[in-house]
Amino acid sequence: MTSLINVNKSEKKEVISKHIYGHFAEHLGRCIYEGIWVGEDSPIPNTRGIRNDVVEALKKLNIPNLRWPGGCFADEYHWKDGIGPRESRPSIVNNNWGKVVENNHFGTHEFLDLCEQIDAEPYICGNVGSGTVQEMQEWIEYITFDGKSPMADLRRKNGRDKPWKLKYFGIGNENWGCGGKMKVEYYADLYRRFQTFVRDFQDTPIYKIACGPSEADYHWTEVMMREGIGRTEPFPDSVVTDIWEHHRPEMHGLALHFYTRNRANYDSATEFSEEKWFDYMKRTYVMEELIQKHTAIMDKYDPEKNVDLIVDEWGTWFNVEPGTNPGFLYQQNTLRDALVAGINLNIFNNNCDRVHMANIAQMINVLQAMILTDGKDMILTPTYHVFEMYKVHQDATLLPVSVSTGSYTYGEDSLPMLNVSASQARSGKVHISVCNLDPNHSEKITCNLNEIKDFSTASGRILTAESMNEHNTFEATNRIMPTVFDEIELHHDTISFTIPSKSVLVIEVQ
Repeated sequence: MTSLINVNKSEKKEVISKHIYGHFAEHLGRCIYEGIWVGEDSPIPNTRGIRNDVVEALKKLNIPNLRWPGGCFADEYHWKDGIGPRESRPSIVNNNWGKVVENNHFGTHEFLDLCEQIDAEPYICGNVGSGTVQEMQEWIEYITFDGKSPMADLRRKNGRDKPWKLKYFGIGNENWGCGGKMKVEYYADLYRRFQTFVRDFQDTPIYKIACGPSEADYHWTEVMMREGIGRTEPFPDSVVTDIWEHHRPEMHGLALHFYTRNRANYDSATEFSEEKWFDYMKRTYVMEELIQKHTAIMDKYDPEKNVDLIVDEWGTWFNVEPGTNPGFLYQQNTLRDALVAGINLNIFNNNCDRVHMANIAQMINVLQAMILTDGKDMILTPTYHVFEMYKVHQDATLLPVSVSTGSYTYGEDSLPMLNVSASQARSGKVHISVCNLDPNHSEKITCNLNEIKDFSTASGRILTAESMNEHNTFEATNRIMPTVFDEIELHHDTISFTIPSKSVLVIEVQ
């Protein structure tokens, strides 16, 4: 059969926030040390200790924001350990990830330097699990205050005169788990307390992100939307209302975490059958269900969508590579990961009315990484290439799509064969991203563009391979990378093409 994709103009003019294409770097395994930070004395070329090759690769992704220092690491991170002369910084034990020694050489100044080098907004996650209100308040003051105060003076003493700009701040991480094993009712009260002291010392108010649910914990979302943003009806007395509004809790974003994984049986990242391929495609689609159900709860309390859904941990999770530290979560990255990334990004795009930010886990050497390093060597993963292909959607206007397609069937189960999103950039260019989940069959597609006028050219780039488990290695760094896709026919108001099996395709029409 021939699949049909209808690309429609939208009167709502919803914009796909560039922050959906955010990243996450935790003090976990070799993400920070060896992946990003090698030190100023390293033979690996660096700028103030940060790897030049990694920075150059990351800059090509137009990374909008970077979440740090965790993750579970944030729940035991005390920021003053990571400032001042590096030789004087205390070493600690990374209790969550392998119980290795953390020397704190990569701290606040180094992280914000990295963000400046890659031109990304910093997204800092504060410690609610084992930290204090005072500690969090002082961190904000240290980073953002331009006047004279103990923390601003301490920053200047440590070599930074002017403050940094900080927009995104997370008040806790996974407080239902490694962040304290809290009940949501307890965390909601803590959130209201902690957020009060995350003060605005700069022209731009800080965007406060609350710990949200783990996967399908809809009760957590219900309580946080009810308690985190306060009342839903105004008080009748205007004076009381003014007082309330001045002190009203602020929650700009609610963080959802979901990984594509099989908790009962973690399998290999590279050695798998079609059964495992299908299983992970199916698990990836759970993301759409979670977003829709959490959004329905949020809509009940916030119909104007003032509170954003922030998916600040997502990605694949497999067994670690043989011979590596289990606590380092180092895994390879194949064409399967590329499809998972493409599907998730399409889901985020299509739900951009509520989803403002997402952060793939993680940037380097951990879980579904963009980059893998081995000493001085570096490789780009299939997931990196998907992010590079999809960057055209950043801050573009969503074009709703309707898709009529066949099924990808395995055994007695099936999924839609195609997964699609589309957008229009400010330049007028239209981009359509299509994932073919079927590892065995190509598909003819007619794409109807009858509401989009005056297009004359169409071109594309595709990521695919002969085998489901194709991946780049340090011996063969370019086994899988995007190639030109020019087999596109233009008609009066449609384009048609055949998408190969197991592929991610981005088409540009102008």
